[in-house]
Amino acid sequence: MDITDINQCKQQINNYQPDAIIHCAAYTAVDQAESDEDQVYLVNAYGTRNLAVAAEQQGSKLCYISTDYVFDGQASQPYKEYDNTNPTGVYGKSKRAGEILVQSLASRYFIVRTSWVYGLHGNNFVKTMLKLAKDRDHLKVVNDQIGSPTFTEDLAAFLLRLVATEKYGIYHASNSGKCSWFDFAKAIFEESDLQIAVDPCTTEEFPRPAPRPNFSVMDHMSIRTNGFEDLRPWREALRDFLDKLGRIEL
Repeated sequence: MDITDINQCKQQINNYQPDAIIHCAAYTAVDQAESDEDQVYLVNAYGTRNLAVAAEQQGSKLCYISTDYVFDGQASQPYKEYDNTNPTGVYGKSKRAGEILVQSLASRYFIVRTSWVYGLHGNNFVKTMLKLAKDRDHLKVVNDQIGSPTFTEDLAAFLLRLVATEKYGIYHASNSGKCSWFDFAKAIFEESDLQIAVDPCTTEEFPRPAPRPNFSVMDHMSIRTNGFEDLRPWREALRDFLDKLGRIEL
């Protein structure tokens, strides 16, 4: 289904008549987004609008997956769900636009912000580190960006529990705890028994087109107050992921 086509969205949702729609489709190439603004908004904002309209027409719940990039990353304490947003890059601004459109157009919605996502399928930071470890014995990784990694299996399990309820609103869902990318990389190599030297560096040493939040740790107040079980600690989830990845590759 092409989410940028509102008629196609309406037709498909009408055909399937789902109780709930988990909307994961997004333009997520944050650096490329800086020079591709129209396409980013077409997918992240207007594609989301189209699904919100179709879901509302059908009476379906809509669960929109959003991001820590809706915050500017200048906080010193974890962001709560209803703190003011202030995205700084095109990607974050487009995802925030999607949130606003969901809130405006859908009456039965969940907005779930997550961060630093990795899983068995597709490319991600963990797989990149493991690939680099095959060719190098020394790496530099940024140590001044702090956030929370999220294993897709844990996020998916939470989303399924969430959409089975009517506890609508905004949620923050990531594996619990926080780390820097440097801490995360060290943990990946330690849990994989790989002898790689990892040195910390600053964001300034690796300039990128899109700004990154320095601190994007998100508080899970909505999970707690709505009676859900929080996601497990990030390092425990990482161990589980590496174990499953190893079994797939054997």
